Amino acid sequence: MSATTNDDPLFAPLTAGAFELPNRIVLAPLTRSRAGQPGNVPGQLNADYYVQRAGAGLILSEATNISQIGTGYALTPGIFTDEQVAGWRLVTDAVHAAGGRMLLQLWHCGRMSHESLHPGEAPRAPSALPCDSCQVFTVDAEGRGGRTPVSPPQEMTAAEIKSTIDDYAQAARRAMRAGFDGVQVHSANGYLLHQFLASNTNHRTDGYGGSLSNRCRLLFEVMDAVLAEVPAGQVSVRLSPLFNLNGMADADPAETFGHVTDHLSRLSIALLEIADTDVMAGAEPRMESMLAFTRARFDGILMLNGGYTPERARAALAAGDGDCISFGRLFLANPDLPERIRRNGPYNEPNPDTFYGGGAEGYTDYPSLDR
Repeated sequence: MSATTNDDPLFAPLTAGAFELPNRIVLAPLTRSRAGQPGNVPGQLNADYYVQRAGAGLILSEATNISQIGTGYALTPGIFTDEQVAGWRLVTDAVHAAGGRMLLQLWHCGRMSHESLHPGEAPRAPSALPCDSCQVFTVDAEGRGGRTPVSPPQEMTAAEIKSTIDDYAQAARRAMRAGFDGVQVHSANGYLLHQFLASNTNHRTDGYGGSLSNRCRLLFEVMDAVLAEVPAGQVSVRLSPLFNLNGMADADPAETFGHVTDHLSRLSIALLEIADTDVMAGAEPRMESMLAFTRARFDGILMLNGGYTPERARAALAAGDGDCISFGRLFLANPDLPERIRRNGPYNEPNPDTFYGGGAEGYTDYPSLDR
């Protein structure tokens, strides 16, 4: 299908809560580990990267730490200091000047972390359950980056849970001060909120563990805190119901995430993103299985993610499976992805060696069609 015609669903405008999106091509949240140092502060290089991709209907920022203890990967940006807020303002001003719209993804890594990122403090998690297969990106004293096994986690106290909820609220408030159009709550991919939801990573015996309603309690209280700072029409949530990496293995994903979806629908948030990120590790697509217990239960705009090609994305939209598609690696390597889709390619190939850390190479130097 040629996108120069008027019948390409990827280029149909979309109203999502408070947002008027000119197309349905979304930049997925992509950790790139290039925040300025010291302080994990976004800078001009980050602004350049996002401006290159401002042709997206919507930009979801890279996952952004809500606190120091919530940090799980080196060189990732935060939103908990004034310097970080100012750095993100540089980015959002540039994106808006280029005609784009951008949400900040709020992130707490939980047990997916290493104590070197918060010296003297073990990672916090719902339960003190180690993950022998889990690794995160760290940088050594010589500046060399690489994968490192996570540190053993410490079970969060009731006071730490309360403090974490407040961290989400403050992060949402700072995101709006930094000029974002809204926020996305990251409750996927084996990070803190997902760890509380999943039966195999949450063995608590208090009000935040055990039953399904208790395991969902932290996410729902975080949503209340975020929505007290940002209108529902400017809020998104990311879920990955069948994610099996990072030691995740919920006993009944359909029950867990069907319940979560019902609740999020009642909150009238702008967008719910369903992520099938295991496909990037070579798994077969399982979006159809996830839609069976999410699509009909969410009365709002549904975003799909998971190794989509433009052709597969068009088919998903035409079938009514979702309302917009977030592209990750394809958008990483093709800063002008909407235009390339419009022309049916060609497409640059991503270079995995430059995904995490470094500078402009593999970040802002992917050529556009007019270069």
